[in-house]
Amino acid sequence: MSVLQGKRKRQVLLASTQSSSMNNEERAVYTIIRERKEMGIWQGDIKREKNIHIPDSLLKKTLKMLITKNLIKEVVNVHNKSKKLLMATDFEPSKEISGGEWYTDGKFDTEFIGALSDACLSNIRRRKVATCDGIVGWIRKVGSDVFPGGVSKGQVEQILKNLVMENKVQEVTSTGFGDFESVPVGEVCYRLVKKGAGGVGAMASIPCGVCPRIHSCTPDGVISPMTCQYYQKWLDF
Repeated sequence: MSVLQGKRKRQVLLASTQSSSMNNEERAVYTIIRERKEMGIWQGDIKREKNIHIPDSLLKKTLKMLITKNLIKEVVNVHNKSKKLLMATDFEPSKEISGGEWYTDGKFDTEFIGALSDACLSNIRRRKVATCDGIVGWIRKVGSDVFPGGVSKGQVEQILKNLVMENKVQEVTSTGFGDFESVPVGEVCYRLVKKGAGGVGAMASIPCGVCPRIHSCTPDGVISPMTCQYYQKWLDF
């Protein structure tokens, strides 16, 4: 049995169990709500359904019972916060409804964003140079208390881009030397911007700045920019 088939089977069994605990009105209303899946439905739209002929007072009581039984939930629509939607509890609201992963209960989660930014900066400070995958792995390993719902790679990528724009970190390419020793050559990574440093440009990732043999490098010497494979890779990047 495939994962998808197993999921569908569990959903059918769940729906069957839930149905047995409902009266006729609850079952009819629940069916309409569940059919809307991750998009949900507004209470006013339920009354417009052809198969529903329930007085307003009974509909409100029915919805309250379904919420009490944890069969449905109220969801905030970020585009119209005063107009809550109703959704079956086994679905999560779509991004169009929730606003995406930066929103919690319909509100832009600045606390979560701030905590994730601090975590990224802390890991880069600890490692001196860090990759996005490395930061994600570290947060998932030690940050479960701060981020009980976990974080995605996409979230960390967006935070790192924002930190680059704020001139707090630099996006650089690993040379494999010095601070970059633990990062494969050519891989994109991040390091803190030094205090008093100006804007970050293309020169920020030049390998010469961290090369341990820079003092022995001359245009016509044994060690030379003309023969340096790392310098050539940087030019071609």
